Amino acid sequence: MVSSDQRRRQLAREKYERQQQRREEARRRSRRLILSITSAVAVVAVIGGATYFATRGDDDKDKTDAAASQSPSAEASPSPTEEAKPEPAMKIDKKAEYTMSLSTSQGDIAFTMDASKTPHTTNSFKALADKKFFDGTKCHRLTTENIFVLQCGDPKGDGTGGPGYTIPDENLTALGKAADDGRVTYPAGTVAMANTGQPHTGGSQFFLVYKDSKLPPTYTPFGTMDEKSLKIVEAVGKAGAEGGAPDGAPKKAVNISKLTVDKV
Repeated sequence: MVSSDQRRRQLAREKYERQQQRREEARRRSRRLILSITSAVAVVAVIGGATYFATRGDDDKDKTDAAASQSPSAEASPSPTEEAKPEPAMKIDKKAEYTMSLSTSQGDIAFTMDASKTPHTTNSFKALADKKFFDGTKCHRLTTENIFVLQCGDPKGDGTGGPGYTIPDENLTALGKAADDGRVTYPAGTVAMANTGQPHTGGSQFFLVYKDSKLPPTYTPFGTMDEKSLKIVEAVGKAGAEGGAPDGAPKKAVNISKLTVDKV
C-alpha cells in the first residue's frame, strides 16, 4: 500500500513533469513562430531584391548564416499583377551543345551549354537571344564577399526584371552532394540561373562565378566560361562594386551590346 508521503512525492513528480511538458510545448510554439516570421521576412527580402536574410542562433551559427546571407536572387517573373506567359516551345536539339556569347563593354564572354542536361534553360536562352531580349542590357549586380558572382540578364537593370515566365530547375546534382551546411561549391567559371529562392522560378537572370562560391544547390548550373572569359569577369570582380560596397552595381560597367546562342 502506498503511504501518504509516497503519494505526495508521486503527485509532486507528476506535477513537475506536466510543468516541464508545458514548457517544452511553449518552446516549440515559440520556435515555430520564429521560423514562420523568418520565412516571411526572407520571402519579402527576396521579392524586394534584398540580399540579406533574417538570421538567428548562437555566435557560430550567426557566422555561418552571415556567410550565406548573399544569394543570386531575382524577383519572381511574372509579378503577381501580371498574367503568366507560357515557357517558349521546345525548338532546340536536346542532344546538341550550344554556345552562348556575350559582346560586352569589358570584352567578349562565352560558354557552352549542354542541352541534354539543361534543355529548358538552353531553349529559353536561345528563344530570348533570337528576339534580342538581352541586347542593350547590363550586368546589374556584383557580389564580392561570401559569394563572388556577377549577375546579368535583367532587362530592367535593377534585379526585378524577367521574361514574364519561369522555367524549371535542372542539373541540380551536377556539383555533388551538399555538405552539412547545406551548400555546395560553385567553382569559378560556372554560369548558373538566378531565382527567387523558391523552386522553379528561374527567368532570364543568370550569374557568372569568378571565384569559388558556396551556395545551396538550388541554382541551375548550365555552363562554364572559357579561360579568357573568366579573366574578364575576374577583372570586373577585382575592381569591386560602386561605393566599395560588398554587393552592388560593378564599378567596371558591363554593358551587353549583343547576346547570341548558336548550336555548336
